[in-house]
Amino acid sequence: MTASEALYREEDLVRRKGSRLAARKSQGVETESSGLAEGSAPFAVRSNEPAQTLAETVAGRIRDKVISGILTPGSHLSEQTLSDELQVSRNTLREVFRILTNEGLLRYEANRGVFVSTPSMSTIIDIYRVRRFIACPALAQAHPLHPGVKRMRAAVESACRCREAQDWLGVGSADIAFHTAIIELADSPRLSSFYAHISLELRLVFGLLQDPEFLHGPFIDQNREILAQLESGNAAAAAEMLEAYLLRAERLILGAYARVSSEK
Repeated sequence: MTASEALYREEDLVRRKGSRLAARKSQGVETESSGLAEGSAPFAVRSNEPAQTLAETVAGRIRDKVISGILTPGSHLSEQTLSDELQVSRNTLREVFRILTNEGLLRYEANRGVFVSTPSMSTIIDIYRVRRFIACPALAQAHPLHPGVKRMRAAVESACRCREAQDWLGVGSADIAFHTAIIELADSPRLSSFYAHISLELRLVFGLLQDPEFLHGPFIDQNREILAQLESGNAAAAAEMLEAYLLRAERLILGAYARVSSEK
């Protein structure tokens, strides 16, 4: 291990430890070192943050179905079917629908029920504008030994395995994971949280198109080229490649979206 590698990893450990300590303090966690009362359990934890509700947990499971491509734009969500599948009451499910409708992931139609949202052309344009604004600077300033780079590498390898198996939904999921890892290079929990919602909308955009191989195939090797530039220490070149990549992807998706819309 080189001196620069050791230094970066040490800095990363310090940063992660600091983040954990800050999170514990913000949650009101008390430990032995922060003044536990005598005789209290040494590992007792008190938090001011409420536990995740059942509705929030179920909402996360439905989000996962969108991310994995199981639920596509326009899909009708049956209360009875989901209630049986997820083993929750209809009242809980209605609270889940309320949460996801407020997020824009679902839409309610009077006398028809609840559906997965369908992105518009203006939504697609805005998604790609936001991606360029936040992903390219994150990549341009990244260090090649950042932990997020390993996750980028894992996503590229997963995409290649899925391509060999002709699993194009899997390729799409790997592509989303690759770009999520790019955002992690910024070391901003708020930015990563914001991008998680963008990823959901992006999967809905992917779901609009009927040919996932045409959509995802050309970008597997481009992801690998971007990663290679970053791993070699040329973050600026990687960011330039990413910006061109996102512009090409936007044009491809808008063209495919226009064709699909004209056929309806």
